[in-house]
Formats: sequence, C-alpha cells, structure tokens
Amino acid sequence: MYTPVKCYRPYYGPFDPCPPIEIKCFSTPPQLYVGFQQPGLPQFSLQEALCRGTLWPCFYDPYPAVKGES
Repeated sequence: MYTPVKCYRPYYGPFDPCPPIEIKCFSTPPQLYVGFQQPGLPQFSLQEALCRGTLWPCFYDPYPAVKGES
C-alpha cells in the first residue's frame, strides 16, 4: 500500500549507551509505486511544473514541513 511515510521500531539492546529512538520514520518517493508511466497523464502548467520540480502531479512529493518553521 502506498503511504508517503514509513515507520518502524528498531531493535535496541539492554546495554546500548544512548537512549533509544523508539520509532524511526522515512519518506518514500511516489515513483516507487508506478510500474510504468501511462500515456495521457495529467500535467502541470509549465510554470507550475518548474516550481514543483515535475511535470506530472502523480510524481509530485513535497518535502515535509520542518517543525517550528512557519
């Protein structure tokens, strides 16, 4: 199933010197879930495509907002 953010619980041993990070998360790009590019996909306008970094909306994946940033 496609979800842009995957999370897992890493193993930490009883003698690890640092406090454990209970849940680690990472981002997966949408192109991993597209087998091949279909003809006739919707497209952004040229100006919007240059701003977003892709011509096709299905491949657009914005960076997550940084906490504390407005």
